[in-house]
Amino acid sequence: MDMTPERIMRRALTLARRGTGKTSPNPAVGCVIVRDGVVVGEGWHRKAGTPHAEVHALRQAGERARGADVYVTLEPCSHFGKTPPCADALVDAGVGRVFVGMVDPNPKVSGRGIGRLRSAGIEVVIGMLEAECRRLNEPFVKHVTTGLPYVILKAAMTMDGKTATAKGDSRWITNETSRQYVHRLRSTVDAILVGVGTVLADDPQLTARITRGRDPLRVVVDSSLRIPAGARMLCQESPAGTVIATVSEDRNRIAQLESAGAEVLRCRAELGRVDLRDLLARLGARGVQSILLEGGSELAGEALRAGLIDKCVLFYAPKFLGGADGLGLFGGPSAERMNGCRRLKDVNVRRFGGDVMIEAYPEEPCLPGS
Repeated sequence: MDMTPERIMRRALTLARRGTGKTSPNPAVGCVIVRDGVVVGEGWHRKAGTPHAEVHALRQAGERARGADVYVTLEPCSHFGKTPPCADALVDAGVGRVFVGMVDPNPKVSGRGIGRLRSAGIEVVIGMLEAECRRLNEPFVKHVTTGLPYVILKAAMTMDGKTATAKGDSRWITNETSRQYVHRLRSTVDAILVGVGTVLADDPQLTARITRGRDPLRVVVDSSLRIPAGARMLCQESPAGTVIATVSEDRNRIAQLESAGAEVLRCRAELGRVDLRDLLARLGARGVQSILLEGGSELAGEALRAGLIDKCVLFYAPKFLGGADGLGLFGGPSAERMNGCRRLKDVNVRRFGGDVMIEAYPEEPCLPGS
């Protein structure tokens, strides 16, 4: 292993990614301990409520941690939660230096772990591969600084930008490899968000059934409570719950859906429909850090115009639907001129067989008031 500091921090990032989707509401963190040019301990945060990355690495290193260099992707915690402070554990182990990828973004604790280390005489180097460390924990960073969930728009389209035929048929646009990736993606987020039109058209399960992992919370935007009580997401056996966001006051329908196993969440209305910003704030308040927005077009269009999309994951299959009557990604009004387009940045392209996946971020920050 190349033992340059940057390469070691990249190893810590690789370890941290093993915990992605398993640590919420905590961030994913990786740690590597090096002494005399040899890795003596490694660890990552595996699950919320269990020991943090530094603790696993220190246990593996044992006495070899004394005087060693520690590389950790996020500032060591300094407070007691479900586990003791990692900063104290590093001090007790007598480590020599600590390289920190990024400062904890939580304003209540930011810098305190670093301060604890420095007060004990330990040298701390901050900011190594900071951009990569922040990207690893994008949902945690947004939630802890704004209270809102991080919203990822996911969509599958033909090369001419159609998400379904004019009759609503969308099975299957992409190939099996792409669909397996989507199920892995589902297992890493806290919730999936769809509009009731998607439920009525496809009756989806919205689970991570193709891959091992947890099922996320299912959230359906259904302003007038049109979802059938026999919808598969209400009837199937899954530890994931289903929340129906509405502005309806129909007590009979609410009681029917609640008896079917759903939670009905009444939200603030905007033009007679669920106010998406209010819904996201309510979900964020209950600890939902990340949301996969899977459609339909009206919901996606509202989220885009409201500036609520933080990241896009778009799959394109090598096929044309043809014609002008298929369904597009976004519903509702569009920009009147090209200079009114929502631009994307940091574009990354991957291939899944013949399919192409594009990851990108809106240029404008999706923060409250944006």
